[in-house]
Amino acid sequence: MVDNNSVDGSIALIREKFPQVKLIANQQNTGFSVANNQAIKVATGEYVLLLNPDTVVQEDTFEKSLAFMGQHADAGALGIKMLDGKGNFLPESKRGLPTPAVAFYKIFGLAKLFPGSKKFGQYHLTFLNRDQSHAVDVLSGAYMMLRRQALDKTGLLDETFFMYGEDIDLSYRVTLAGYKNYYFAGSSIIHYKGESTKKSSVNYVIVFYKAMAIFARKHFSQGNARLFNVLIYIAIYLRAGGAIAARLAKQLFFPAIDFAVILSGLFVCKTIYELKFKLYPNFYSQETLHFFFPLYTAIWMLFVFFSGGYDFPTRLSRITKGMAYGSGFILIVYSLLPEHYRFSRALILIGSCYAWVVYMFTRVVYNLAGIKRFKLGGLKANARIAIIGSEAEFIRVSDILKKTNIDGEFIGFISNESNGVKNDHYIGHFRQINEAIDVHRLNEIIFCARDVSSQEIIEKMITLVTKGVEFKIAPPESLSIIGSNSIDTAGDLYVIDTNNVGRPENRRKKRLLDILVSLVLLLFCWVFVWGQKNKAKFFANIFSVLFGSCSWVGYGKKPRRDLPAIRPSVLSPADLLPEGASEDRVNKALLNYSKDYSTDNDLRILFKGRNRLDN
Repeated sequence: MVDNNSVDGSIALIREKFPQVKLIANQQNTGFSVANNQAIKVATGEYVLLLNPDTVVQEDTFEKSLAFMGQHADAGALGIKMLDGKGNFLPESKRGLPTPAVAFYKIFGLAKLFPGSKKFGQYHLTFLNRDQSHAVDVLSGAYMMLRRQALDKTGLLDETFFMYGEDIDLSYRVTLAGYKNYYFAGSSIIHYKGESTKKSSVNYVIVFYKAMAIFARKHFSQGNARLFNVLIYIAIYLRAGGAIAARLAKQLFFPAIDFAVILSGLFVCKTIYELKFKLYPNFYSQETLHFFFPLYTAIWMLFVFFSGGYDFPTRLSRITKGMAYGSGFILIVYSLLPEHYRFSRALILIGSCYAWVVYMFTRVVYNLAGIKRFKLGGLKANARIAIIGSEAEFIRVSDILKKTNIDGEFIGFISNESNGVKNDHYIGHFRQINEAIDVHRLNEIIFCARDVSSQEIIEKMITLVTKGVEFKIAPPESLSIIGSNSIDTAGDLYVIDTNNVGRPENRRKKRLLDILVSLVLLLFCWVFVWGQKNKAKFFANIFSVLFGSCSWVGYGKKPRRDLPAIRPSVLSPADLLPEGASEDRVNKALLNYSKDYSTDNDLRILFKGRNRLDN
């Protein structure tokens, strides 16, 4: 086992629980290729298996793979049928060589338009039957069994590739060495994918296509490599631009509707009020209203945002609170304005009531329309969940669900025990799962991994994929329930709720605190600047925090992929530790900070580090 500088306790756990395992503990994240090569050099088997940690393998998958390799002497490498967390086939299980022509068909959508075409469908070999084994060009590194004899001829993984492309390169070298790559359909695995591999992310697009460019420079002729690079950069701009545009549109679409509906309604309310109480139209200055009405709308929306009104799931109480705070703020500022700017408190109150009604009405409509991000109530308010396993595991897993913020509408027990153990939640036996889904309208299944084998889980996922059910797995003795419903998402992670720094409300609090602290430091800079050694950096930090490129308190300058994502910071909890504190103590301090966030803690760290604001 190779550990790429993780901080989650993996090294200590392996040494304690599995002392017989050969453990290589790297001091930095060396990447996929380097780490695998370290292990391959130590391994002594006739076969070498590259296997991602985010996979679930059936109990007999290795036996079947080895048997297939034994029956096919020309097999240098073997891949396998992969499914996502919902039981859907993953097309990257089998791929063609990404030549310039194949890349062109993929980038410009011809592969998607004509999946059955032998010409256009070469990228994912969509014209081949996924349920039959085939010789293919490229296998996935998520599950890649290699014959040691072939590996000795091809050489190890190319360490030029950090995360993507190394499997394509190695597959190609296997064929150059005179062997075949086989896609094996006789077994299947689940391949979950995390945030770092979301195909909709800009980072994924750039890293993946740059890896393809490395492959082209290495294996194609100079002319073809240049052509391939042109296509690669077209793909990067198209996919990255599309991802950014889609993300902005998704984030701004509904707030833009709110702004337009509230603002236009304010003018309607104004006109009705003028005719009803002032007895003639245009009583109020149009120039003034064209400035103040958009300002009022923006203030209401800002307070609703900071109150959590735009968070998922939608809670109407948060919107009401935000509107109340926003209206109060407007009225306070209004009372401080010069007389000629104070045109009507009544319009403010009428407008705030109207804006509140707009929020309430639209959220209810969005919820009834089935728009997921506007689902009212708890995170899974409409979840109809069945837990499959033994009665003991049902009790344990249902207890985890109760301690999370999951509010399931229905939680049933499907037993896999032969002795017919039943309780008040019992709705059937494992063999009756299809009928239970239909009768009880289940939309989520949680498998208890202690009681249900990986083979049974995967088989059920394949047979139930058409029913639109979501699948989760509860590992034995774990306090979390994991699952991903698509290759593009990390999926749901049910864990006992903690006040972690990554929660939307905490991120807002943190951002608000950053702004306030920056303004105070700027206002009283003539006092605070004298405690700083690098005064220019002190002012640079103030503006960096003010404009959102960093935070005053966090994990420090280096990002932490193992903790909730926040901005880089000037100070960190590690600054409170004695000088020369061990790496374990630093990691523990950052972990504690991330899982139990409070603004008081940020202020305490700021006070302690008040003379180090120039870091």
